[in-house]
Amino acid sequence: MAARTLVPVTASRADSLTARRKAATELDIARAAAGLFARQGVEATTAEQIAAEAGVAVRTFYRYFRAKQDAVRPLLAAGAAGWSALLDATAPGTPLPDAFADAARAALVGERLGGPEALAHLRGLLRAAREDSTLRAVWYQVIHESEDRLRDRILAWGAADDLEARLTAAAAIHALRIAVEAWADREEPVPGEPDVPADLAVRCLAEFADGIRGLDGTAVVGGAAEGTAADGA
Repeated sequence: MAARTLVPVTASRADSLTARRKAATELDIARAAAGLFARQGVEATTAEQIAAEAGVAVRTFYRYFRAKQDAVRPLLAAGAAGWSALLDATAPGTPLPDAFADAARAALVGERLGGPEALAHLRGLLRAAREDSTLRAVWYQVIHESEDRLRDRILAWGAADDLEARLTAAAAIHALRIAVEAWADREEPVPGEPDVPADLAVRCLAEFADGIRGLDGTAVVGGAAEGTAADGA
């Protein structure tokens, strides 16, 4: 029998495995919480029920989250990260409105959001946030963090000065927020349209583009459009 060579697990590899396991556990708990909130409401749901649904001990739940409403943060953040990842893959020179809309079209569809069950959970979660101030605060915190990250991206691209980057990021992120919330509030799908937030998001982004220079096509991924300057000079 050939001798086996033991490959030592370095600290960095071990840390990476631990981080991945932690993220997977957090997402499992988040999905369990979202499903319970959607089915029975936030008030009727306990941390013990969420832990049982996720297949973890209650002490594990509290190791990751301080309160039951906090448990859905990884799920909401993952959705925002999906849009951001698509935006990062956009070709340099793409006007910001096109980049934002293309990323929204790709990110806010059933397959990307996890399929019909995940869409139902997201809808129930956002509806529950209207009634539960703590859950709503978690949602708004994810929105605020997304806005900050987008502002930093725009600045890194050199597409706008600081004020324009802030305005552009706020307009884009809140256009997406309004679109997703409006979709969640729909009682019935629009006939002939897929029941996903993508089309609403594109429409809201177009509406917000009026009056925001960063969204009028003069700013592009990677900098200002040819023949323009980021400072408007």
